Amino acid sequence: MLEADFVIIGSGSAGSAMAYRLSEDGKHSVIVIEFGGTDMGPLIQMPSALSIPLNMSLYDWGFASEPEPHLGRRVLATPRGKVIGGSSSINGMVYVRGHAHDFDHWAEQGATGWGFADVLPYFKRMEDSDGGEDGWRGHGGPLHVQRGTRKNPLYGAFVEAGRQAGFELTDDYNGSKQEGFGPMEQTILGGRRWSAANAYLKPALK
Repeated sequence: MLEADFVIIGSGSAGSAMAYRLSEDGKHSVIVIEFGGTDMGPLIQMPSALSIPLNMSLYDWGFASEPEPHLGRRVLATPRGKVIGGSSSINGMVYVRGHAHDFDHWAEQGATGWGFADVLPYFKRMEDSDGGEDGWRGHGGPLHVQRGTRKNPLYGAFVEAGRQAGFELTDDYNGSKQEGFGPMEQTILGGRRWSAANAYLKPALK
């Protein structure tokens, strides 16, 4: 019979990170229970296949919204990962931090310790960013963040279209200036999806 200090239900973004943190001191054992199957297939790991798992019951729970009254009562698909790594294994791999104003609003409403200045060290701790603003970005953490190539003409056209439409630009929307058009950042490493399972769960395996 398996025994452990902690049992985590679900290997999604939260479950994988929790397993990593609880076991990193080497003193505690952790069991992670996941309903879904393996994430090792190319449809999960290959970034260019990202739209395929979203339409497969093997990897997606198939949830849908309630009828939306402001959208003609349409029902919208709400993908949720049913696989090792959870939704981080089927999402678009776009890395966007929550807006600083939202965190500060929570703190103003009484959520002490949840202001952006409070959580920024944890964002930095988890990141292994290959660029971005000094003082705002982390390096050496488990979650690799790749900056979109500036050589892709589609990126340049997208940013220029935003500028011509009157929007501000930002070179690092996860830095000091979060609003504006700029190249996106992705959780990809070496041409492979860098999910929570790859970043946290697999390094924690003993």
